[in-house]
Amino acid sequence: MFKKIVFISLLMLLFSCKSKKNDDKTKAPITPATIVDVVVAFTKSIDNTIEANGTVLPNEQVEIHPEISGRLTYLNIPEGASVAAGTILAKINDADLQAQLNKFKVQLELAIKTEQRLKKLISINGINQADYDVAANTVNNLKADIDITKAQIDKTVIKAAFSGVLGLRNISPGAYITPQTSLATLQQISKTKIDFTLPEQYTHLIEKGKVINVVTNYNKTKLQATIIATEPEMNNTTRNLKVRAVLNDGNLQAGSFVKIKLQAGSNNQSILIPTNAIIPDADSKKLVVIKDGKGKYVSVETGIRSANNVEITKGISIGDSVIVTGVLFVKPNSAVKVKKVLEIKE
Repeated sequence: MFKKIVFISLLMLLFSCKSKKNDDKTKAPITPATIVDVVVAFTKSIDNTIEANGTVLPNEQVEIHPEISGRLTYLNIPEGASVAAGTILAKINDADLQAQLNKFKVQLELAIKTEQRLKKLISINGINQADYDVAANTVNNLKADIDITKAQIDKTVIKAAFSGVLGLRNISPGAYITPQTSLATLQQISKTKIDFTLPEQYTHLIEKGKVINVVTNYNKTKLQATIIATEPEMNNTTRNLKVRAVLNDGNLQAGSFVKIKLQAGSNNQSILIPTNAIIPDADSKKLVVIKDGKGKYVSVETGIRSANNVEITKGISIGDSVIVTGVLFVKPNSAVKVKKVLEIKE
């Protein structure tokens, strides 16, 4: 009898364990909550400062090339020196042109004497008009040849087009040069210009005579410049407008990189969110906010950007908890657990 009772008890225990295992299998697995850090959305007053990249240019600049080919007989290009407008910088051998000029002058003297003699004869009908016309035409042709030769001689002399500073010399005395040869550069750096581009949505900020702020890249010096002109049309590829300004004070090295800062007013009702919280999508931008302990994806519209933050103009409200770390691990409507509430950095 005792053995029967033990056997029945074992059977009941076995069935009970099996039933418990089946119940455990039917239960859905519990997904652990994703650990995240958040920031709380709130309004903050921000300055709407637009930044653009600029390049410093000399007021005038030119690459010095000769107009004709020939051998250099004179070279006056002291590297880095200041020269006045009209200073002779180089001279090309013009011996052949000078000889040709003298030849034309001798021929002209004889042609003038012939024309004067025939003029006296025609006054007494000693010759016909055609003979005199040939002599007069010869005089005029020789005068034109002399003018052409003088113009060619003038081209052998290379002068400074304006007052400025010479760059590095590229040739030596006695070299044979052509119009493609670059002798040096000449730059007028007493006044400097700045060129920069601006996206089309900010072109309403540009007007002639407006003063802008300029910050150098190497020592962060702050200067001011005045806008003097813009390109008539935008770049068809980038949709950017090219703007030119003149530096009001100080002097910058030509070719330097600078930052242009334009004031576009201030906004006292801006919600700022760290830039890394934005999830770019094909059609929109999204943020993940916490609602009832779960991650919710919401579409947002952005405005002004700064180094670390971006303005949210539509999509979230003040007080919303926005996930900033662990964003990629949060699935829609999945449970999340807040590890830390971060402060928004400037």
